[in-house]
Amino acid sequence: MTSIKQKILDTLKKEKTVSIDDLMIHFTISEIAVRKHLKQLEADGFVQKRIHKQKIGRPYHTYQLTKEGHQLYPNHYETFPVELLDDLKEIAGEEMVQALLKKRIDREKKQLEELLTSDCTDLDKRIKEIANIQHKRGYMVELEKEASGEYVMTYYHCPIANVACDYHEMCHHEKKMYEDLFPGSEIDAPAMITKGDHCCKWVIKPQTHNK
Repeated sequence: MTSIKQKILDTLKKEKTVSIDDLMIHFTISEIAVRKHLKQLEADGFVQKRIHKQKIGRPYHTYQLTKEGHQLYPNHYETFPVELLDDLKEIAGEEMVQALLKKRIDREKKQLEELLTSDCTDLDKRIKEIANIQHKRGYMVELEKEASGEYVMTYYHCPIANVACDYHEMCHHEKKMYEDLFPGSEIDAPAMITKGDHCCKWVIKPQTHNK
């Protein structure tokens, strides 16, 4: 990141939303040069331009950081949840931590059930819908149905891996959630990101294939 681009980003971070005139107060280089850097930051997805119409006169633009732009600055998103759980364990004990993690998976299960539209008795549609929902939620899901009749949901990303790596109980609770969502099916997890694998694999064996 060049010093000019960084200064633009820093200004937007401090001011939130600025016009080109507001921005030029902080620079001695030409407006054309500043606009060139702004255009590149827009192309990179770090800055967003907005058009404002006026009753009189031409529309004008303002600039602000995108979510990706804000993420260029240091944060504690990765460590903060784990630190909170560690603190809770120290203050209230292990049982309280387990109750909190169980509460979280119960909420996720309820959300998934509310989003389902297919007939609860149609396992094939139910699995496909849940795989699609989880994909949209950031798990980067691929679903395959084996010749044996088993389904394999592969998660190539885990949005909560930073916590689950320290608190493996989350994976146990997730397994129980899928057992509840797919009643009568056997759930297995032969691969887990939290165990060093490159993905999580959830194998769903329908009741007729458990015998």
